[in-house]
Amino acid sequence: MKKQYKLGFIGCGEYTTSIIRGVVLSEFLKEKKIIVSDESEDELDKLDYLGVHTAVDHKFVAENSEFLIINVNPDKFPSVVKALKGYCPEKIISLMDGVKKSAIKNALGIGLIKVARCVMNKPCSIGSGTVGLEYSDFIKSMDDTDFISNVFNTMGTVIDVTENKMDAVSALAEDGCAFVYAFIDGMISAGIKAGLTKDEAKMAVVQTVLGSSELVSRDEQTLEELLMQACNGSPALEAVKVFENRNLRETLNEALVACITRNSSTEK
Repeated sequence: MKKQYKLGFIGCGEYTTSIIRGVVLSEFLKEKKIIVSDESEDELDKLDYLGVHTAVDHKFVAENSEFLIINVNPDKFPSVVKALKGYCPEKIISLMDGVKKSAIKNALGIGLIKVARCVMNKPCSIGSGTVGLEYSDFIKSMDDTDFISNVFNTMGTVIDVTENKMDAVSALAEDGCAFVYAFIDGMISAGIKAGLTKDEAKMAVVQTVLGSSELVSRDEQTLEELLMQACNGSPALEAVKVFENRNLRETLNEALVACITRNSSTEK
């Protein structure tokens, strides 16, 4: 039986808004084919400008949506299961960090449930993000896989991974934003100490990060080649020596492992 809505959401968080904005503004999906439920009517009111349908009844959304995206904190998932009152959705996309597909299926009643897992980062809100996607349950249907991948392609770059790599992608993409922000903040602070105004330092640093990232993404040269060119006959070589003496690579590795360990410790 055909569902009234193509895409339903349980949970009206930032990522829900980003996804809806992406699919609607790209004209991939019409507003009338989307519905969102949340316990807070105030949160739902924030979606008025996007023109989607809203409800406070999770079960209604689950019953009437072909694809159900669950975007709640992991500790809220049991209450979502309770609200569904035994209803078993067929196609689920989970944005819940650390909650395995098997745990979702067991909680809802294994049946014919297909579950995809997704991790996103903050830049998805402007269409320049990174999305880690695991949707092997859907591979027998090209229509389903095309739909799921197209939804998240409106967010930025999609990386297809196996479930055992989700924590690593989350650490690099989602938590990794904090690494980048900390680095940018440090460079701006250094620029201010060198005599620039805050706005001058910010402009120089942000554009340098954007431009350097673009060169890396083009894959016309390896990172090693780009680094060698940047240091060739340049004072940058002295900066890189400082990084090496302070063991920057190992520091970043330790930071990444800490994020992965934290995700693993809360994984269900």
